[in-house]
Amino acid sequence: MESRGISKAVIGRLPRYYRYLGELNEAGVERISSSDLSKKMHVTASQIRQDLNNFGGFGQQGYGYNVKYLRTEIGKILGLDQSHNMVIIGAGNLGQALANYASFARNGFILKGIFDVNPELKGKVIRDIPIRMMDELETVLQEENIDIAALTIPKTKAVEVSDILVRNGIKAIWNFAHTDLNLPKDVIVESVHLSDSLMKLSYNITRYKEEHGED
Repeated sequence: MESRGISKAVIGRLPRYYRYLGELNEAGVERISSSDLSKKMHVTASQIRQDLNNFGGFGQQGYGYNVKYLRTEIGKILGLDQSHNMVIIGAGNLGQALANYASFARNGFILKGIFDVNPELKGKVIRDIPIRMMDELETVLQEENIDIAALTIPKTKAVEVSDILVRNGIKAIWNFAHTDLNLPKDVIVESVHLSDSLMKLSYNITRYKEEHGED
């Protein structure tokens, strides 16, 4: 799906721009050319200019980009100037790791609840958020104005839980379950298949070894 005519590839690069610009800003860099930014990001300067021109350009001929301003504007495009209430469903190792990720709050993602079916986890606190049981999920979804739900649960439960989320008005699901969700078109699903990334890494290291004669 494209957003306002902007390709998924361009949108996919925006978080990288935001991250690199954040690092430059923290290092005290005030402005940067597309050429210098391309060297850091391993994206061509023309690609950077084309990407940013989709949103108005933001640069000046002979001056380059104001780092702080460009990062702020990209943050607005990504919706990071707003807060998004979220819940995590599944308090296993991955769910707890996500809950402990401090950058969420800095970027406006406010964790409002963590849920699991394991009674042994009930009441355990992660970053001031107690783990609750699944029978409390619908109440929190309705009372806390939740925007995003992260699924870190077995695939056998993902469809059932996603149906509960949709029924309670959730429009954005961050899916770590090892299954693809078939949901209404107005529900946005971002699936993260960790094994896919590992297999791509396996492919690349295998090709590297073949090219360099390594066993």
